[in-house]
Order: sequence, then structure tokens, then C-alpha cells
Amino acid sequence: MAGVIGTLARSLGPKLLIGAVLGGGALLLTDKIDRNAGNATQAKPAEAAAAPKPLPLVERRSDQGMKVDPHALAVKRVLKIEGPFEHGDYAWDEEGAPAKGPVIITVDLKAQTLSVFRDGYEIGAAVILYGATDKQSPLGAFPIMQKDADHYSSTYNNAPMPYMQRLTSDGVAIHGSDVKWGYATHGCIGVPKEFAQKLFGVTKVGDMVIITNGKMLDTSKAVVSG
Repeated sequence: MAGVIGTLARSLGPKLLIGAVLGGGALLLTDKIDRNAGNATQAKPAEAAAAPKPLPLVERRSDQGMKVDPHALAVKRVLKIEGPFEHGDYAWDEEGAPAKGPVIITVDLKAQTLSVFRDGYEIGAAVILYGATDKQSPLGAFPIMQKDADHYSSTYNNAPMPYMQRLTSDGVAIHGSDVKWGYATHGCIGVPKEFAQKLFGVTKVGDMVIITNGKMLDTSKAVVSG
């Protein structure tokens, strides 16, 4: 496992096979223009098309992860991570990234990393904790269903789950943890608490989280920050 982290540190950044159908995407609408100035009767202006309604969020269990489209997100930039990327480490750099745009979080259980992208720009990455063999972390795409900055587990002895972002109806979430070697979770994705706070600040309910187990994403056209 340590070898995987070391290999990752020498790469351009976390590489995952990612993608999702982005709900509420904008449509480019154009009005038809009557270019015939000689007409005595002007054409009736076209009525503006109604904006598409976002799809309702659906509660999903851990075994109901959505399939993902690997071509749905174009990676434009990855973070440059220097040196070993070890448990408890994270990187965060929004400089040069768009201030607005769709946010997608990717998790690679095999590489033990999480990345957050805004409009295709990686703005954060962290080493994670994930589920043990008796309670594994799920695979697939899950929208964020609930956010709670000061959450406590109702299942596991009122354990603190700071900056909790719930993904499934059976309690899998991303939250702040004491990320140390040899630790595991009950299926949740644990990230350093400081990183969890930053992540909490850039996401909203409905943003997509894609969890894979070793799949790689194409960053051949992405630049490296710094």
C-alpha cells in the first residue's frame, strides 16, 4: 500500500477514471431572426424555451452506485504534488482555476486518494481512509445528499464526523478523520479535517462523487499547476 502512495507522488497527480451526467446543465438557446426587411408583417417573436428542470435527487444505497461516462469530464489541469503523498497529507490550490463551474469529486480506493475538480481543474487532493473488508466502501457515482458541518454518527457510538457529506441512504459519507496508516472506516471516505473543511466549502448538495478501485483517467491533455 505504501508503494502505491509513493508511485502516486511521482506522477502528475491522482488519475482516476471519472465522469458523470451533470444535472442542470445550461442550454445554448438562440432566437430565430426574420432577416427579410421587406415583409410588411413581422414574424411573431419566438417564445423563450423553458429552462430544463434539474433531475430530482434519488436516495441510493451503497450497492446502487450509478454507472459513469469516462468522457463526460475533460481534465484541464492537475495539481503538482511534490514529494511523498502520505497519510494525513493533502494539497489545495484554487489559483488559476475558474471561480465557478461544476464540481466533481473522484475517489480511487486503490491509490487511496481523493481529488476535487471544478470545471475540469483539480483544486484539491488528499490521501484517504476507506472501508475495511467487513464494511467496504461502495463503487460507482453518488450525488451528495446531505451536508452537516458538525455531524455525529447515529450508528457508531456518536462518533464525530466533521464536515460530513452523505452519499448513500445507508450512511456512507465523506468526512473529516484522523487519517493515519493502518486505520480504516465503516465504508465512509475519511479525509484530513482541514481538507474536509475546504472541501465542504466548495460543494453543494447534488454534486457528484465517483468512487473507483484503480481505474485511471486520461490526463494527457491536462496541464500541471505550478
